[in-house]
Amino acid sequence: MNTISIAIHGGAGTLIKGKMTPEKEMAYRNALQEALNVGYSLLESGASAIDAVEQAVVSLENTPLFNAGKGSVFTNAGTHEMDASIMEGKNLKAGAVSLITGIKNPISLAKQVMLKSEHVFLAGEGAMRFAKENGFGIENPEYFYDQFRYEQWQHIKDSDSFQLDHSDKKDSKFGTVGAVACDQNGNLAAATSTGGMTNKKWGRVGDSPMIGAGNYANNNTCAVSCTGSGEFFIRGVVAYDVSCLMEYKGYTLQQAADEVILNRILKIGGDGGLIAVDANGNVALPFNTEGMYRASRSSIGDEVVAIYK
Repeated sequence: MNTISIAIHGGAGTLIKGKMTPEKEMAYRNALQEALNVGYSLLESGASAIDAVEQAVVSLENTPLFNAGKGSVFTNAGTHEMDASIMEGKNLKAGAVSLITGIKNPISLAKQVMLKSEHVFLAGEGAMRFAKENGFGIENPEYFYDQFRYEQWQHIKDSDSFQLDHSDKKDSKFGTVGAVACDQNGNLAAATSTGGMTNKKWGRVGDSPMIGAGNYANNNTCAVSCTGSGEFFIRGVVAYDVSCLMEYKGYTLQQAADEVILNRILKIGGDGGLIAVDANGNVALPFNTEGMYRASRSSIGDEVVAIYK
């Protein structure tokens, strides 16, 4: 049987100093552990990598602690616009949605795009029509209301600025969630979901729903889910870049992930991190920020649940 492994993240960076209490840290760790357990138990029972990453991300979308699903930040208009993507490494099939509202679990909608639409990427009104046609309920705005997120928005809503999740400058937390997995058959999958930027305008879309930028999976190389300053991850085609270094340069998973996060993305001014697995069940979790909300487990390795370096 192939080595099974899964890694998840809840965003790079850390909460503003002084905001992270022991109680809050424990809440984050518990949420990461729960999502990890959900995904790993599926892999252990013989489920596919694609199902494992979907359900791990669903678990993260269902808590307000992370900027995805229930915890999505407020846009400039006071609404919630969510993005998500999912990809499987065997046949390079993928599904993505962007600028959707009222969907409890955007990652599950992205999966349905992959399975049922014959397209890869649906956005805005069309994505919402597809959701309704495929039985997705629309939650009331109250479902996505979180006092902490609301206060974040109030702080900057009358300005032209925006922010990545919790804060500004080097204490920022890039609130994306994601999961990558290798199943018993050696198949890989990656999933990424986000609520975007606080106070964002004009239908801004980050790297999370973009195949190759924030999310990618290929059985020949790796599965990757990114979190960070999205504009730079798009310009660096980060998720695919890790795969390329493995395919064309012969890098190991760790070498490729480190090269992209600790060198290439920094050179163009980006910060953040990624999680990745390969078909041998190896895991890499590099980041260039103070921390990254992360967890991983494999059938041959140690279990990791961590926030700081």
